[in-house]
Amino acid sequence: MPQERTAILLCVLAVYITSLVAGVEETQKDECADLNNTTWQEYRQRRIKLQVQYLLMTRKNIDCAQAFSHESLTESSSQQLSYFNMSLPTKVIIHGYRALGSKPSWVKELARALLMVQDVNVLVVDWIYSASFAYNLVVENYKEVALQTSVLINQLEKHGCKLESFHFIGVSLGAHVAGFVGTLFEGKIGRITGLDPAGPMFKTADTFDRLDPSDAQFVDAIHTDSDYFGISIPVGHVDFFLNGGMDQTGCARSRFASIPFLFTVYGYVICDHMRALHVYMSALNGSCPLMGIPCSSYEDFLKGHCMNCDLFKGTCPTIGLSENSGITISPIPKEQKLFLLTTSSTPFCAHHILMVLEVSPLDKSAEVEVTLRAGHLVKEKRLRLQTASTVYRMVLAHPVALCEINSIQLKNTGARFYRQGDIHVKSVCLSEFPSLRREEPLCVNNVHVRRGAPWSHDFVQVCDF
Repeated sequence: MPQERTAILLCVLAVYITSLVAGVEETQKDECADLNNTTWQEYRQRRIKLQVQYLLMTRKNIDCAQAFSHESLTESSSQQLSYFNMSLPTKVIIHGYRALGSKPSWVKELARALLMVQDVNVLVVDWIYSASFAYNLVVENYKEVALQTSVLINQLEKHGCKLESFHFIGVSLGAHVAGFVGTLFEGKIGRITGLDPAGPMFKTADTFDRLDPSDAQFVDAIHTDSDYFGISIPVGHVDFFLNGGMDQTGCARSRFASIPFLFTVYGYVICDHMRALHVYMSALNGSCPLMGIPCSSYEDFLKGHCMNCDLFKGTCPTIGLSENSGITISPIPKEQKLFLLTTSSTPFCAHHILMVLEVSPLDKSAEVEVTLRAGHLVKEKRLRLQTASTVYRMVLAHPVALCEINSIQLKNTGARFYRQGDIHVKSVCLSEFPSLRREEPLCVNNVHVRRGAPWSHDFVQVCDF
């Protein structure tokens, strides 16, 4: 009997402890701060005025954001001791326009990605209430949001934080909010990163009203949707234009064909627009370098006219958290356009392969299909040949390095109405750029590509890395 009573008591005690733990966990969960949502009804009734709140995430509360304000800085006025560490750098995340009033799901994911790389304070600026529904009215609010944020930064500065220790990361319209904060501090903020800075109502704006290089000691931007929601002009010291800054691989209209028209257009555009954010988060883990090549235009880049980073003394700027994007020269050039190709999925890194094709003069226009194979990975590209040209240069994006490509295939597909006969290829050469190894190009000479009969060549090579 005593043993049975002891067993019963232990069982009751276990249930009691479990309930206590669950209660504590539920309390902690309730105490976690989160971004707001708003509704169209609230917007129409105009019950909500401009409201800005701040969330704090650190390595000590990476899964439970803490509400933050300037009052959090003093223990006596705060009910809960703040996790903010004055001795650490601070990342400030600012979201952009919210068409439907919903909170951005990516914010905490970005914050966690930053904290995995660096021990920092991450402050999230939540301005959902004034960032939703009518875009033109949202644009009217962004400077007020920047002003309120600058008050908080000023308080942090008074408590010992240095302006150069702040790194603002603004997405879309949030990039211009960050830019105006930088303007208010006369460019003394350490760094601003714009992730596809908003274009509508900003493309022709004065530099005072949009993000520009004078807003911080270093400003970098990633452009992925410059023909729709993003801005098409350089706004930083360095501007990375992914795939030309417009249509991104994997963002096809056909994916949204079954959705009503409004959502079709919105879904297609937002895919390009948000690619900057996803590429940036992927770059934070450093699994592969995303390097930009300086060039005057995307067309020149695709033709292989820009293959080095001599402008930066041979060091190509990279996307991510490297100081000044890896640039070591001083002074840092301004508004430098950088181009790079990416793949359609994480980690997005692609190897730039330059193909130079030289053919004998043609009697008629023709079309050649080029296929590069590396195991099961296949890259295809069509090249239009004209009678007036004999040398063609084309940059291809491939998931693997040049030394891993094991075959090339050329197919004479002809033109739509007039078919060229056999094509005499004097040479076809492949080279990778930028390359630190200075590899010799892979070349094949004197090839006859007959109409309808694909020609292929196998490469035997071994990577030395």
